[in-house]
Amino acid sequence: MVSNDQRRRQLAREKFLRQQERRQTARRRARRRNVVIASTLAVLVVAGGGAWAGGAFDSDKAKDDKSTDAAAAPSASASPSKAPDPCDKPAAGSVKKLSYKKEPAVGIDTSADYTMKLATTCGAIDIALDAKNAPHTVNSFDFLAGKGYFDHTKCHRLTTAGIYVLQCGDPSGNGTGGPGYTLPDENLKSKKLKGNVYPAGTVAMANQYNAQTKEGRHTGGSQFFLVYQDSQLPPDYTPFGTISADGMKVLKKIADAGENTGQGDGAPNATVVIDKATVAKS
Repeated sequence: MVSNDQRRRQLAREKFLRQQERRQTARRRARRRNVVIASTLAVLVVAGGGAWAGGAFDSDKAKDDKSTDAAAAPSASASPSKAPDPCDKPAAGSVKKLSYKKEPAVGIDTSADYTMKLATTCGAIDIALDAKNAPHTVNSFDFLAGKGYFDHTKCHRLTTAGIYVLQCGDPSGNGTGGPGYTLPDENLKSKKLKGNVYPAGTVAMANQYNAQTKEGRHTGGSQFFLVYQDSQLPPDYTPFGTISADGMKVLKKIADAGENTGQGDGAPNATVVIDKATVAKS
């Protein structure tokens, strides 16, 4: 006859084995999501209308993260350390559910200077836009910002290993959203992208390009990433803006707070919400 104490130990062992199995499953899924670029990258920036077959950042990630966190719960040392949230609460309001059948006609003045201002919960991030070399992209941001498309959206992804970026621009908040249309790749031969490096301060488009199969060109939508530290990446992502010095301070504050998985790729610990995005011609 099994005693109560033996039964408790048996249940504890079974629980531990289930936790280990969940951890292994989560690790396998994470390895499948990560695509190595140029043999040194742990992650690849992917977004637009949805994740491509490689699944570097798909809608299942949030569920996987919850499973991993639950499995690690019995051991405090296994949980990633979380810095205090350096940001304020989001402004009142909700994300607009907007979608368009086609890219808006280019109506910006490509010889003029444009600036995008992201009024975020963590501070203002000003971005000088490159209308001359990325007219379709800048025109799209001018159009979408004017419609309030980015307002109240959260920046859903922070990478802290391999590449160093904050990814924003997805109304769904999980890496799969887009405006309903795609944009052509632009400015990929920019002189700023020397040695396959996106320098700190660069703002570029996320997309669904698969470097291994060479498929997925011209798939940018509304998601973009802000580079807070020089990042080794091939020139496959439209660079279309440069962050101001004050904006970089805000970005560094967000990066310093870390991400929620402790594995270098997850949601930022900071509450990063774009309260308002505006594009202005100067």
